[in-house]
This record gives sequence, C-alpha cells and structure tokens, in this order.
Amino acid sequence: MLKSGIVVSAMTFLSRILGLVRDVVVANFLGAGAAADVFFFANKIPNFLRRLFAEGAFAQAFVPVLTEVKAENDEKAMQDFVARVSGTLGAIVFITAIVGVIFSPVLAAIFGGGWFLDYLNDGDKADNFVLASAMLKITFPYIFFISLAGLVGAVLNTLNQFAVAAFTPVLLNISIIICAIFLGPMLDEPAFALAWGVFIGGIVQLGFQLPFLYRAGLLKRPRWGWKDPKVVKVRTLMIPALFGVSVSQINLLLDTLIATFLDQVGSISWLYYSDRLLEFPLGLFGIAIATVILPTLSRNHVGNDPAAFKNNLDWAFKIICLLGIPAATALVLIAEPLLLVIFQRGEFTLNDATMASYSLMAYGSGLLSFMLVKIFAPAFYSRQDTKTPVKYGIITMVCNMVFNLILAIPFGYIGLAMATALSGTLNALLLYINLHKTGVYRVSASSALFVGKVLITSLLMGAVLYVLKQNFDWQSNGLGPRVRDLGLLIGSGIAVYVLALLLFGIRPAQLIVEKIK
Repeated sequence: MLKSGIVVSAMTFLSRILGLVRDVVVANFLGAGAAADVFFFANKIPNFLRRLFAEGAFAQAFVPVLTEVKAENDEKAMQDFVARVSGTLGAIVFITAIVGVIFSPVLAAIFGGGWFLDYLNDGDKADNFVLASAMLKITFPYIFFISLAGLVGAVLNTLNQFAVAAFTPVLLNISIIICAIFLGPMLDEPAFALAWGVFIGGIVQLGFQLPFLYRAGLLKRPRWGWKDPKVVKVRTLMIPALFGVSVSQINLLLDTLIATFLDQVGSISWLYYSDRLLEFPLGLFGIAIATVILPTLSRNHVGNDPAAFKNNLDWAFKIICLLGIPAATALVLIAEPLLLVIFQRGEFTLNDATMASYSLMAYGSGLLSFMLVKIFAPAFYSRQDTKTPVKYGIITMVCNMVFNLILAIPFGYIGLAMATALSGTLNALLLYINLHKTGVYRVSASSALFVGKVLITSLLMGAVLYVLKQNFDWQSNGLGPRVRDLGLLIGSGIAVYVLALLLFGIRPAQLIVEKIK
C-alpha cells in the first residue's frame, strides 16, 4: 500500500501542478470577473456528475464487486462483467449527456437561481445566465467520456495498476491550457475556449487509458447488462452511494447556488480558487491513500480477515494525520501568500487574492476532516454497506444548508466555506463513531499517541510560520521576491516539522514495519 500510495501521490502531484498551471492561465485570462464565474459554474455541474458516475459513487460500488469476481480466478467471468458494466454505464451517461445538452437552460436556472432571476427581471447578471446556458452545452458531454475513463481506471486500480488512472487528469489540464492559449484569442468570449478544453480533455483521457485495458485483456465489446446479477449488485450498491460519497460535492454545488444570490461579483471565483488550493493536498494525500485503501480493504473483507482490515485502516489513519494536520495548519496560516504567488497577475488582482485567502482559510480548517472521510467511507463501501454513509450524508447535507443560512448572512462567501468545513467535520465524526460502535475499527492506542505527537509538532511548525510570515512584505513585493519568500517560508515549515517529528521519536520505519509483521 505504501508503494502504491507513493505512485498515486506522485502522479497526483504532477496532475495538481499542471492543474495549478491551468488555473494560473485561467486567472490571467479571466481573473475573478463575471466570465470566470460563469465558466467555473458551467464546469462545476459536469464535474459534480463526474464524482458520481466516475471516481465517486460508481467506483465505491464497482470495486468491491469486481474484487469478488477477480477472486474467482475466472478470466472469462471478469471480461464478461467488465463488458456488461461498461455497456450499461455507457448507455446511462450517454443519455444523461444528451439530456444535459438539451436542457442546459433548465440546469442553469436551477443551479444559478440568482442569475436566472436577474434574467427574468433584466438585472445586472442576466448575461451570466445566457452565457452559462450556452457553455453547459459544451462542457456537459464531458460526463460521458470521463465516466468511462473512471470505469477503466477502477478496473486498472483493482489490478494494482494505479499509475495510469492517477496520471490521466494531467491530460485534462494540458487540454485546457492549450485551448486557453491558442483558441482563446480567436474567440469573442475567451471563456468558451476553456469549455472546449474540458470537452476535448474528456476524449483524450478515455483514449489514453483504453490501450492499458486492452493489454490487461479486458477491453471487450460493451453490452447492455441491466439485469445481470452482478450489475444489479453494483447498481444496488451505487444508488445510495450516489449520495453518500458525494456529500462534499453536493455541498459545494449548493454553495455555488447560494453564491449566485450574493451581491459581490467574484464570489464564485474566489471560492473556486481557494477550493483549488484545498484540492492540492486533498488529492495529493487524501485521495491518493483512499485510492489504494479501497481495493485493499475489499480484499480483506472478501478474505474474511478483520484483523488485517483494522490494521490497514489504522495505517491509513496515521498517514492521513501525519500529512493532513500540518497541511491544514500551513494552508490556514499562509493562505494569502500562496494565492498572491500563484494567481495574482493579469486579470486576477491583489484584492482577488486577498478575498480568496479568507475562504481558503475557512476551507483549510476542514481539510483534515475531508481527508478522513476519504478513508472512513471506503471502510463501509468495501464491506458493501452503502446505506450507512448515505444516512450520514443526508444529515450532513441538511446541517450544511443550516450552516449556510446561519453563516452566509454575516460572512457572505466566507460563510459558505465555513459551512462546508463544519459539515465535513460532522461527516467524518459520524462515520468514525459508527465504525467505533460496531467494532469494525477503533483508533489504536499507538495511533492516538502518534497523532498527539503530530499535533504538537504541527503547532510548533505553525508558530514558526506565523512569526516568519510577519517579516515579509507580501503585497508590495514583485513576483520574484514573493516566490523567494514563500519558498523560505515553506522550506522552514517543512524543516521544523520534520525535525520536531524526529525529536518526538517518530521514524519512517514505524509507518511500514508495524503492518508488515
């Protein structure tokens, strides 16, 4: 798992770096104005569906069943199962994509309620609704290609070929960057170039993975298999998982809906840019560990080995805390310097960086919780229990809406980020409490001591970051000095954290030897 986690993390790191390059290009191109708000809105809806049909709920339901089929050592059964699932999923998402294209104005009205009301009353944001309706027609078909790419990636992950699926998002970022640079200047509205980049990126990602599926001997003609017993099992597991695994995405979508009613132009963009920086450590650490833990826990469950199940989940918990606690601490403390260095140029102003830093601090407070959900949820899905996360998902979403209403009035878009962080923490707590009560998993004494040491070392690192940050002039300096100062700040933080860990007796071998023996 450690080797696989490092591979996935390395590929995710490459993807996130190119994702930041993409966002720098977008920020330079569009800034945080109305056109940027519309593009992020039009991209968020198909991305939300991607989390459901691709690496989200579908993967959580599909991987445990595929692991069962694989354990039978029947290659023909494996091929037949993949063919039927791909045919069924492909037909569903194709119809979904067509419906989305045809009814894009309806979707824009539902999820962009504030813009739609302005459109009906000739308000200031009426053009946003028209632009969003048109842009959704380009971005929505992405769901078809990326869902099939997610299916292929799930199959390869089950075969322990993690690198291919982890690398694939790099191609989406490259597509958007190329379209922004070369197609953007040719269009009256540059934001449409980004939408076409999303569409092309979906095709490229699927095309890249298919040869690897062929080499594995599982690329067969898709067949409709709605009533196939194993497809029915995936379907049964997936329906509740559609909600349970995507609570955070639903919350973000609701945040976008509420943000369209806010008076501040740029609210959606500020939330987007801060969310992008949140996604960097979340993808690098949380999703990477979650990717390798699901097939492993599924094998432990199929093999009826509860001790290994607990040990592997405990290992994942320690890794998440080791990386997530300092990442969250740093993200909150150096939010503004990060945004200034990465995005502040072109149309993205100093004020945009400052405003986005406030929502990044709010999101950052929930980073550890978002990561823990990524490993606690697979503990249920690997045992083919999708109902429990759904129950907690409903509770979390309702609470998020209450938090939104309470916090958005006094704090605006920052309140929306605060509500998301609070609901994420609630979700993680509910999942862990259930695992603890049912005896499936309890944090071991050694892990509790380990996390205590990590908390203390993270606080020491945070104190150093806070003191050092005061010595730099972030707003007046140019890009060169900012990059230098941010590098010194991050380097110092890492050095203090690692040295403090060593002083507290934490060694790399502790993360490997315990679970091997």
